[in-house]
Amino acid sequence: MILVQADASTAASGLDASASPPTVVASTVPLANAAQLSQASSSAVTTTAVTEKPEESGMPQLDTAYWPGQIAWMLIIFAVFFTVMATVFAPRLRKIIDRRGATIAEDLANARANRDEAEAQAKAAAAETAAAHAAARKLAAEALARSNAEIAALQAAEDEKLNKRLGEAEARIRALRDEAMGHVAEIASDTARAMVEKLTGTQPTAAALKSAFGKVS
Repeated sequence: MILVQADASTAASGLDASASPPTVVASTVPLANAAQLSQASSSAVTTTAVTEKPEESGMPQLDTAYWPGQIAWMLIIFAVFFTVMATVFAPRLRKIIDRRGATIAEDLANARANRDEAEAQAKAAAAETAAAHAAARKLAAEALARSNAEIAALQAAEDEKLNKRLGEAEARIRALRDEAMGHVAEIASDTARAMVEKLTGTQPTAAALKSAFGKVS
């Protein structure tokens, strides 16, 4: 048996540190073919080392060799996303926005209508209040006028009654005064007669008393 080992330096030139160990070939051919087998084994090891790619370092996204595929996938994903957005989400969102806008517009219209109705009711209430105030002032003025007229009538009636009573009282007073004055002359005459009689001892005559009163008055 003849053992043929490939050249270690030749294998190391095409393989890194993690490559498989050198190939050992066992053969029972005559020694004359040993050189050809060794050369064939070396060629196979070299071909294997050339066909295997060394490990690459870094991110694949930064390697320009991957850019065409990445751009193609990006365009595909963007087209799918755009199609889904344009056919599914955008119409739904548009419907929601339109419905929201219609609801807001309807609410605004209702609010304006309620405001206009409230303003109209406020104006009507103000007009009714003003009319009620005017009617109340008119009634108060009429009541005051009636009251003043009644008071004036009652005052006139009372004044008339009072004046009548005052006239009657004055007439009675004049009558009583005249009557009293008539009695005063008689009383004075009697008093004078009594005094003359007491002083002189003689009773004066009525003619003498009358003459004396005439001189005094």
